Amino acid sequence: MKVAVRGAVERGAVGAALAALVLSGGAVACSKGGAEESPRMTPAAAVAEAAKNADQITSMHYRLTGTVPGEGRVSGEARMSMEPLAMAMKMTAEDQSTDGPVEVRLVDKAMYIGGAAAAKEMNGKSWIKFDLAALGADKELNADQLGAGQADRNPAQESTFLTGSKRVTKVGTETVGGVRTTHYKGDVTVDEMRASLKKQHLDKTTLERREKSLDQYEKMGAGTITMDMWIDGSDHTKQFRTRSDTDKGVLDMTITFLDFNKPVSVTAPPAKDTLSLADMMKSAQQG
Repeated sequence: MKVAVRGAVERGAVGAALAALVLSGGAVACSKGGAEESPRMTPAAAVAEAAKNADQITSMHYRLTGTVPGEGRVSGEARMSMEPLAMAMKMTAEDQSTDGPVEVRLVDKAMYIGGAAAAKEMNGKSWIKFDLAALGADKELNADQLGAGQADRNPAQESTFLTGSKRVTKVGTETVGGVRTTHYKGDVTVDEMRASLKKQHLDKTTLERREKSLDQYEKMGAGTITMDMWIDGSDHTKQFRTRSDTDKGVLDMTITFLDFNKPVSVTAPPAKDTLSLADMMKSAQQG
């Protein structure tokens, strides 16, 4: 049984999916469409306004693609509700030998990871259930940990970090997903992002959670991070890209938003197709 658990959970595609969930914590608000930005706005002001406007986001549907340090190329699509917190994602590890995409679902304080690869390791069961309450992981459960958010349920965390850069420039006007946008680009160090946080007069909880996100960059050894934002005429971000040469490899993640503030329904997999990690561990101990 221990072999089955290890094989299912540590399989490369699952690792890539979980890594991408953490790295895509930089997701920002998606677009309503519209014209170009106001000519009165400087690049820094446009980025700050997009970050501010994201606080109305309650749910999102987005695609992600890029390279995760230590995992290689990944691609996926997800729907997420911020309140109540729920998510459904399909993720593919492009550079690893797998039997198809890995699925991740979060519903009712439980996380499910499954796919064809898992079924081969678990007697035909295709999902592993992680009961977050039983594992004690639900106490700090928030959107930061699951792909797109921060303490105040505003998914503009990464664009907030870009406001710490003194080197934001306008690249030009581009169409992304049929929406006319203005492309901005800047680079910022982890130290600059931390300094920017101190100037934002954030409440203690929000500050701690944003600092934890910065810790992820430090753990990867990301010194300078290049960020691109594509902002529409309503001052919402349609697309966001994060790049850095880290100690663990190349980070290059792009988030493209398809819609937002629409109902998100996530259902748990059928019980007959699911193995509980807690039950598997208990059986292994008894065995």
